[in-house]
Amino acid sequence: GIKILLNKSTDFQVITHKELEDFLLEFDGAWLDYPFGKDFAVYKIRSKNETSKDKMFALIAENSNPVRISLKCDPQLSLNLQTKYESVLPGHHLNKKHWITIICSGQLTEGEIKDLIRLSYRLVNDSK
Repeated sequence: GIKILLNKSTDFQVITHKELEDFLLEFDGAWLDYPFGKDFAVYKIRSKNETSKDKMFALIAENSNPVRISLKCDPQLSLNLQTKYESVLPGHHLNKKHWITIICSGQLTEGEIKDLIRLSYRLVNDSK
């Protein structure tokens, strides 16, 4: 028979846009919008009342390879992540103090990215 050898350093799976989207839409009140045109999938939290607007908690650049996701982040954590990982950048087209853009190249694990998504959701939801 044929043996398949796994290289331990590359047995991670780079997260896909679809996997990220499925996870993002599991959050309470989360929905997908395209307010900036078809190039950016924007994930918002539906407002609980008529007077306040739905707020964005994630943005994915369509057809980006590897996937690029922008998330709200604590300013100090944002700086720490940017120092530690070259795949974490200041938020592209966003407030660079409060937003980061992650290039999902495998440098951060799926678990770490999901933790940052949870943080972004919490930061945005608490500010509503």
